[in-house]
Amino acid sequence: MSRIEHDFLGQREIADDLYYGVQTVRGFENFNITGVPMSHEPFFVKAFGYVKKAAAMANRDLGVLAPDIAAAILEACDRLINGTVNDQFITDLVQGGAGTSTNMNANEVIANLALETLGREKGEYQYVSPNDHVNYGQSTNDTYPTALRLALIMRLEPYLAALGKLQDAFFDKGKEFSRVLKMGRTHLQDAVPMSLGSEFRGWGTTIGEEIDRTREVQKLLREINLGATAIGTSVTAVRGYPPLAVRHLSDLTGLQFVLANDLVEATSDTGAYVQLSGALKRTASKLTKICNDIRLLSSGPRCGLNEINLPQLQPGSSIMPGKVNPVIPEVVNQVSFLVIGLDTTISLAASAGQLQLNVMEPVIAFSLFFSIRTMERAVTSLRDRCIGGITANEEHAKNMVLNSLGIVTALKPLFGYRVCAEIARTSYLEGKSLHQLVVVERKLMSQQQWDEMLSFERLVNLDFS
Repeated sequence: MSRIEHDFLGQREIADDLYYGVQTVRGFENFNITGVPMSHEPFFVKAFGYVKKAAAMANRDLGVLAPDIAAAILEACDRLINGTVNDQFITDLVQGGAGTSTNMNANEVIANLALETLGREKGEYQYVSPNDHVNYGQSTNDTYPTALRLALIMRLEPYLAALGKLQDAFFDKGKEFSRVLKMGRTHLQDAVPMSLGSEFRGWGTTIGEEIDRTREVQKLLREINLGATAIGTSVTAVRGYPPLAVRHLSDLTGLQFVLANDLVEATSDTGAYVQLSGALKRTASKLTKICNDIRLLSSGPRCGLNEINLPQLQPGSSIMPGKVNPVIPEVVNQVSFLVIGLDTTISLAASAGQLQLNVMEPVIAFSLFFSIRTMERAVTSLRDRCIGGITANEEHAKNMVLNSLGIVTALKPLFGYRVCAEIARTSYLEGKSLHQLVVVERKLMSQQQWDEMLSFERLVNLDFS
């Protein structure tokens, strides 16, 4: 069974079990680009359900949408919100037309669902029209960015939750390793002692900063241009529609959306997306640094730093027996590189708008969704398959500290910089330990003084008082 649908370009035959219509089919045919349809981002479908529902409620309240049609549209929107028709959203996330195909995909699905509710056949748009009823007083240029902002707000929640769990994992290891002595390093050279726990705690703190910065950007997404219609002049929308639609959207979602003060500016502005992408890039950069550190600290096991052990997940080589690689930090590095690259894509797309609209918003949407989704998975993988299973090589790390030249800094308050520098150089050139030179040969301090001065508490806190 099939039906014939028409638009001003002609007609298309559509299977009768499909809820989308002719304009969705054209978008599907024209934009076989990424292979990632809108249904791959259920938050986006859900967001369109909320936006279209808020619009229908406002138009009903203002008397421009018949109560029975409005009720049928509201019921259809609930199907989008509940996720029961996600498979009907087939348009590619990257498309020409600034998202028109995606908007019409939503309009057609909602219209046909509403027609069913009213006892009509799919495609009988004289009763419920995708354009004249579902899209009344709207344009792709205000519904698409509003839905995108709502979808991003919702999409960020599981990502932020994953970051929070990663932060907790680092803090847990910080406590577990609080008494593990190790050498701190700057310029990849021995510096001064520290605890392994403080290193992990520092990673937890920096992830917490990323959660805070992302939350700040998330708030920017609450300023929307719903009701701006085509270019920000609210053409075709009835008086009072923009603030009423925004109020309904806030009530439906429980989020406090704000109508932009200047709708013309807001319709072409993509600054919030750039800032969100920047926050994601910042987090990706920090994750890369953390994963590089983890790989260095676990290097070896016999010929590297070997201060920590990572969970052994899989054989690391097809030729070298027994080799195990730090595969989870490696894959998190690669995800971070992708996110940093997509930030460039978003920056270019944001700068490429002309006049009253930025038509490159679909690639911004694709890039942000991809970045958030992959970052969430990478962060979860790092927590579940790496951080939680890390163990410390406590004795090895302690011995490296006591055999290093870095502990000479702890003696500087007693002997001064010049003497300590000479002792350190002699130790390096003659291959002798600092203990051999200071206590045994030169007798500059007793064994008891040495033990007190180089106690764990003094070394990790550098408390020379």
